[in-house]
Amino acid sequence: MDKNAEITLSRDTSATIIPAGDEHILKAGTVVSISQALGGSVTVRTDAGLYRISGKDLDALGAAVEQELQAAGDSEQQASDNEPFSEEQVWNAMKTCFDPEIPVNVVDLGLIYDLQASPSASAEEQHDLKIKMTLTAQGCGMGPVIADDVKKSVEALSTVSEAQVEIVWDPPWTPHMISDEGRKTLGIE
Repeated sequence: MDKNAEITLSRDTSATIIPAGDEHILKAGTVVSISQALGGSVTVRTDAGLYRISGKDLDALGAAVEQELQAAGDSEQQASDNEPFSEEQVWNAMKTCFDPEIPVNVVDLGLIYDLQASPSASAEEQHDLKIKMTLTAQGCGMGPVIADDVKKSVEALSTVSEAQVEIVWDPPWTPHMISDEGRKTLGIE
């Protein structure tokens, strides 16, 4: 997909302003270009700035673009419903979540600080999760959006009953927390 290509929205579309995190309606006819399409959502650039469009609204970008983005998203899915619970499965699910401004998943960005799993009291053979994560900047309004992405991604696993995602600030995040894989993606060594 040509990220410089201009796309005209076919309908009014709910979007999240980046980095403020506020909901906004992009009007039909707004011209956008895709700057990032990862984790089932799309970051678009307009004359007014950056916006995140969720996967449920990809149709506003046109049928061809929607199909291409959905096909790319399908290839990102790695968890199998037939597998027993494992923390690796949870980590892989979290790797499908991305900061809308940085093309690196939240795990490789070093945003996930802690994962605790315990057998669920409400559902046999399922687990409850407690996840501590941080953000690259304390003032980022996208925090609740990214945390909700993490929650939804792990709760989509058939072996997870419930997930609590807490945003913490200690220790403060630094670029040194980016994994080797994340550094390769960003072109920093």
